[in-house]
Amino acid sequence: MHHTPRFPWPIAVFVAAYLLGFGGLAVMQGNREFIFYLVVMFVLIGMVYAVHLRVGFSLAVLWLLAVWGLLHLAGGTVHVPTGLADGENPRPVLYALRPWARLPRYDQVTHAFGFFTATLASAEALLAATRPARVAIGFASAAALMGIGFGALNEVIEFIAVRTLPETNVGGYDNTGWDLVSNSVGAALGGLVVLAKRKTGPGPEPSA
Repeated sequence: MHHTPRFPWPIAVFVAAYLLGFGGLAVMQGNREFIFYLVVMFVLIGMVYAVHLRVGFSLAVLWLLAVWGLLHLAGGTVHVPTGLADGENPRPVLYALRPWARLPRYDQVTHAFGFFTATLASAEALLAATRPARVAIGFASAAALMGIGFGALNEVIEFIAVRTLPETNVGGYDNTGWDLVSNSVGAALGGLVVLAKRKTGPGPEPSA
């Protein structure tokens, strides 16, 4: 029998708090790009919760997804000193933060973290759907490829933002390339975690 997962109230309160906080900040800034991403966030939150009701994501994955949302919204609204912002971005916000020339930007780190998380979530959904006796490299690779696919979808959303909004902080072609690289790095690391976590333990119980 399928048991409906408990509603994650602490995570919901955490997400609601930063949505309200950054939403208020964006309104004061007149940040139209934030409104676009806020709509996207509500759609994604609804999709994640719908999948959660079917597969029962672990609390660890739900918290990682919530933190990813926080990093994303902070990246577009929190201002940084101009001298620390990458010149490709029109506004000196966290997404443009590069404290040292040889370090990745905040944007790239957030992409890697986000699609690392998306890969872990994909793995849990795949486990619930397929219930393999043992997780091997093929399963971990499939989860990583799902993470990369979600990363590509994110770039489509950013492209829509660039084409529909008068000004965005997305960046150009070079930014898109680095985003895809960062997404792939995060997804590959997520696949390795999936493989390491499941290789040493027993597989899930077969469905009745």
